[in-house]
Amino acid sequence: MVKPKMLEAETLEDMTETYTTNTVGPLLMGQAFLPLLKKASQGSPGSGLSCNKAAIVNISSIAGSIASAFGWELMQVTSYRCSKAALNMLSKCQSLAYKEHGILCVALHPGWVQTDLGSAAGEAPPVTVDDSVQGMLKVLSSLSEKDTGTFQDWEGNVIPW
Repeated sequence: MVKPKMLEAETLEDMTETYTTNTVGPLLMGQAFLPLLKKASQGSPGSGLSCNKAAIVNISSIAGSIASAFGWELMQVTSYRCSKAALNMLSKCQSLAYKEHGILCVALHPGWVQTDLGSAAGEAPPVTVDDSVQGMLKVLSSLSEKDTGTFQDWEGNVIPW
């Protein structure tokens, strides 16, 4: 969820709704599926972490990177940026808490994709939906224990927090 507003126009209601959708929602989903994820991990052969065993993949955005101000000139979307930064921290916390249960946890940026959300800035995003999905599937298939707790993009590049 994103509300295209300038920083000075952000409201408590917008911040709360966006945070609830983009951060609290994934937290509650992870909690709800935790028993099944633990069972899947325990029932899978082999050691280490992978998406083939059990994983939480939070769809984030480079807009949530504190180290990057990507797209600020196009759209400030402060509530969205803050919610995605919080989602990135949630992903890190999940990776620390659930590693002992064999559950891989990552934050994944799908790219600047040609969707309604991606086009909201008034410019054409460079990544097609198909390319984003194919890229994310490739990344997910290659994730291992060394990747848990990371923030990566659809091409497998680590994004700075």
